[in-house]
Amino acid sequence: MLKGVIFDLDGVLVDSHPVHMRAWRRCLSSIGNTVSEQDMAFVQEGGKREDILRHFLGELSDDQMQIYGQQKETFFREESKIIGTIPGVREFLDELANAFIPMAVASCGGSGRVHYLLDRLELRKYFRVVVTGDEVAEGKPAPIIFRKAAAGLNILGKDLLVVEDSISGVKAAKAAGMKCLGIALPPRAQALFDAGVDFVLPDFLQTSVSEIGRLIP
Repeated sequence: MLKGVIFDLDGVLVDSHPVHMRAWRRCLSSIGNTVSEQDMAFVQEGGKREDILRHFLGELSDDQMQIYGQQKETFFREESKIIGTIPGVREFLDELANAFIPMAVASCGGSGRVHYLLDRLELRKYFRVVVTGDEVAEGKPAPIIFRKAAAGLNILGKDLLVVEDSISGVKAAKAAGMKCLGIALPPRAQALFDAGVDFVLPDFLQTSVSEIGRLIP
């Protein structure tokens, strides 16, 4: 029985991946690091900011982490006004709220960026709990972030649905003992099934709370 839902942020609630990728590319380029399109795919896998920086730049000092992280945040905010919500998500959130199903956000994004987007897009009101990458020692695919969100909701993992769009996010959800709905177009869907996702939809326009309830045993 569905008792609560935990949402990832980027690519699930908000259509932020293009801006997110451009901000990272600008940040890395500004410090002399040219990254291929293939390598940039790592950014979309839901890692913490620190993990992304280490992936591309190797070990860094705390000061370097802070400087580069802030630089990326600045580039992101410069373009963030064009970011909107994923099609159908606001109506889906309204339906969950009307059904009194509690919701949380669990994103490996930095606290400042996550809360900024939730506030700007007027999504915060839907969520009882918000957990960001700054609050956990390990990012996805470690299950810590989802377990922390579940504890905040006071709901057992087996009664929660996670909504994700990344392979690492799906793996984290399944490791936490939760059901997982993937949001992805067909070319990406198979990779999510390979990671263990329970079912996949292209967006929220083609589903409802009752439909989700039928899909979850």
